[in-house]
Amino acid sequence: MSLQEPTTENVHEMMDVMRIKLQIVNPAALDAENFDLNRYDEIKELYDMVSSKDKFSVSEMDAIVSELGKLTKGR
Repeated sequence: MSLQEPTTENVHEMMDVMRIKLQIVNPAALDAENFDLNRYDEIKELYDMVSSKDKFSVSEMDAIVSELGKLTKGR
């Protein structure tokens, strides 16, 4: 699947991968429906960074989740 197009399906795919890699306990925290497609490039940047690493420190996870929170609708 190509993630180059800013679609809701692609955001779903990226959130699923990030949810697993970041070991997010509450799946609603990364509900793709909450993210603004106008910020797709920023979401994709975070996804690319998360996908490139195997392990994350607690502070890295906190920073990533914080940045994702800034990309939700209404922010």
